[in-house]
Amino acid sequence: MTLYYTLVFMLLVAEMALFMLLVVPLPFTMRRRLFTFISENPVVAKVQYWLKITFVFILILFIDSVNRVYRVQVELAAATEGNNGQSATAIMGHERLEVQARKFYSQRNMYLCGFTLFLSLILNRTYIMILETLRLEERIKLYEGSEKNTKQAEKLAQAGDPGEISRLKREVKLRDQDIATLKKQAEGLHREYDELAEKYGATQENGNFSKKDK
Repeated sequence: MTLYYTLVFMLLVAEMALFMLLVVPLPFTMRRRLFTFISENPVVAKVQYWLKITFVFILILFIDSVNRVYRVQVELAAATEGNNGQSATAIMGHERLEVQARKFYSQRNMYLCGFTLFLSLILNRTYIMILETLRLEERIKLYEGSEKNTKQAEKLAQAGDPGEISRLKREVKLRDQDIATLKKQAEGLHREYDELAEKYGATQENGNFSKKDK
């Protein structure tokens, strides 16, 4: 097995170990901390970025292995059809073993790359489903009033978003809160101004009445 296919096999083993870690039944608190760590750790974000690039190369290897399997199959079929004499049969016996070996290696590489890509999709979908489940459990606990750790709940709600998008969402949310606070302050100032204007008008009317009485 060549070096890059050995790396693909190691990645497949790592994906299986990660999948087992995701499906292991853990307490809610531990699972929430784990997923919060995965979503906030910058090292994990960099690893995810490089893994995406690696999967692109694995996809290229998968397409190449499928092409090799097809070519070996065509070559084997053409050699079988061209086998007429006994000498050709003897030669074909040696060549057939070589072609069968090439076919075996090509199929092995195809299945290796295919299962690695397929398991990466399953891992991504499993991660999203577990996140959604944790968020639903968090909301249920908040509705029931049994959840007091609001910071962990906010981190869990932001888990799974890319770093830049999550940061922009937080900034937009903070600006919306600032705008709402400014609106409330403006309404309070306007209300106080109206009250002061009414009091000032009332004092002016009382002053005018007192002057008329005199």
